[in-house]
Amino acid sequence: MRRILLFLSFLFFLYAAWTVLDKLSAKSDNQSVFDTITSEIDKVSESEEIATIKTKLNAGIDYIATLLQTLEEKAPENSIIGENEIEKPELHVPSEQAFSIHNIELGESKQSVETKLGPAQRTSLNEYGTNWYTYHENYHNFIMVAYDSRNKVVGLYTNQDLISSTKGIKRGTPKQDVLDLLGEPMTRIQKGFVYYEFQKDRDYDVFQIDNTYVTLFYDKHENNTVTSIQIVSKALEQNRADFYTDASDQLKEGFEYQLFDLTNASRVNHGLGVLTWDERVKETARKHSSDMAENNYFNHTNLKGQSPFDRMLEDEILFTIAGENLAYGQFSSIFAHEGLMNSMGHRENILKKEYTYLGVGVAFNTESHPYYTENFYTK
Repeated sequence: MRRILLFLSFLFFLYAAWTVLDKLSAKSDNQSVFDTITSEIDKVSESEEIATIKTKLNAGIDYIATLLQTLEEKAPENSIIGENEIEKPELHVPSEQAFSIHNIELGESKQSVETKLGPAQRTSLNEYGTNWYTYHENYHNFIMVAYDSRNKVVGLYTNQDLISSTKGIKRGTPKQDVLDLLGEPMTRIQKGFVYYEFQKDRDYDVFQIDNTYVTLFYDKHENNTVTSIQIVSKALEQNRADFYTDASDQLKEGFEYQLFDLTNASRVNHGLGVLTWDERVKETARKHSSDMAENNYFNHTNLKGQSPFDRMLEDEILFTIAGENLAYGQFSSIFAHEGLMNSMGHRENILKKEYTYLGVGVAFNTESHPYYTENFYTK
């Protein structure tokens, strides 16, 4: 509004000065110039034409003010969602199971979920052979949901404050409190006749509670407190024959978008802006993941001696600042992201406020072990 008023005022004074400047062009001595200015200012101020312009300008200003007020009154209250205007849902203690996320429990129907949350923002293949449906409001209230063939919830994940449990565990609960409440976590999981051991030095615990597997992730940079949770049905987990799902183009793309979404959800947790997906730098990232997978190495510097910045410039991606995260061996983007958040250098990239773009590239080696590359940058 202020800009409009200033512009209209500028037009008025420009018009008023025009006749003065026109007559000044014919004058040569200073006194004549001064006399002309004085005379013309008097004439302009008394001119009927200027008075008419004033009247019209005032009417225009009044009209604009009325129009803006009308638009403001008619605009929906949350037509533009600001960061502070997105409401966190009121969480309830789950009624059927030990844990719920966003008041959603395993076994709930897809129709019920989408009645609460609206349509999914993204659908992408996951390591269980089903899809993660991602729901959020510009990455606030972020939740991923997996459904079975009957459209019943069989998997849930969040890294935001949407966790509720019958034990009182939520995001921010200390690890020791979790162990006191849930007992000793699993050390291995059986698939068929094979036992798969969980690594001893890990930043997560897995619990079998009734017919579900609950994985609680901890943030060691926030005093080893719960930072996120994954809940999957026992049937879904047992349906996966191995920890590493057979590689495919669809799974590659799914892991890429999932890691991108997880990164943005973590940035929102820390009050940072959301990154924009960049298709070109995704290709740079994917080529580096493929190179590492094919040549069996894991390093920011490739076998040609090129740094991440060299590779980006080679692909004609111009930047003022840039960074790269690498992960290898985690069997999903969830585990890869949680590991990166617990590594200070990688965490700093994820939470660097100056970054605006991100591309994620994934590739698999011959054993279907994924390599993840994240390339961040700002133009």
